[in-house]
Amino acid sequence: MEKKGLGKGLGALIPMADKEVNSGAVSEVDLERISANPYQPRKDFDDEKFRELVNSVRVHGVLQPVVVRSKGEGNYELVAGERRLRAAKAAGLSRIPVVVRELTNEQSLQVALVENLQREDINSIDAALAYKRLTEEFKLSQEDLAFAVGKSRSTVANTMRLLGLPDAVKTALKKGRIAEGHARAILSIEGDPDRVELCKRIADAGLSVRDAELLAREWNRDVDKQSENVSRETLLADQDPNLLEAEAQLRRLYGTKVSIMQGKDRGRIVMEYYSDDDLERLLIMLCGKT
Repeated sequence: MEKKGLGKGLGALIPMADKEVNSGAVSEVDLERISANPYQPRKDFDDEKFRELVNSVRVHGVLQPVVVRSKGEGNYELVAGERRLRAAKAAGLSRIPVVVRELTNEQSLQVALVENLQREDINSIDAALAYKRLTEEFKLSQEDLAFAVGKSRSTVANTMRLLGLPDAVKTALKKGRIAEGHARAILSIEGDPDRVELCKRIADAGLSVRDAELLAREWNRDVDKQSENVSRETLLADQDPNLLEAEAQLRRLYGTKVSIMQGKDRGRIVMEYYSDDDLERLLIMLCGKT
């Protein structure tokens, strides 16, 4: 099977790097002689997929060598292949196949970053951090970076924008509770508190990306309406705190916007939906229909 390439790959970033990484003799090295890559950009590893890799390594061994560079006296530093190295240790192996390359600190970081960006399962936040390091530390333009990793400039730019999200939303994205499309919808509204609240509603209700986009647009319309008359803080201050708490409980329960309007002797509870699927979801929750 032909290996999927990424634009010009490492060669677009490091002269001769493709040749350095992809050629050379394979040898085996004791695991204890290989130190971790201090430039490793990948922070999270999927537990289930990692366990599958460990089981495969136990049965078949490490089929693809890791890339290392010499640190002298028979010791090495990992450049690329973090998951394989970890899996070999977890599987109880004592040695691992390696390809030794002479790389500078800068090249080692670039190889590690691009190798991780080639992985389809890298989360969007780790990818955004890798893009940021490549653009800031190595002065790459977004156009050059996009060409190197085989993506459009707008894709790279949109992924990097995710770093502007509040920490709670970035954590939800890294853990897979929301997808990158959800995160972009959340970015379309202003203010970290509102972004965190919208993220929670999307995750709790399991909304699709399209429904999340509709919810974000409705959210912005509501904020615009409120700003025309009175500040949001003033509005909330004038409302019965018991009703506000009841609204919050209903929002958490049903994963949608809920408004309680109380008159002198009666009131109304208004629940909003954003698509036919969202309406069906609410009907199932309210009526028990299947």
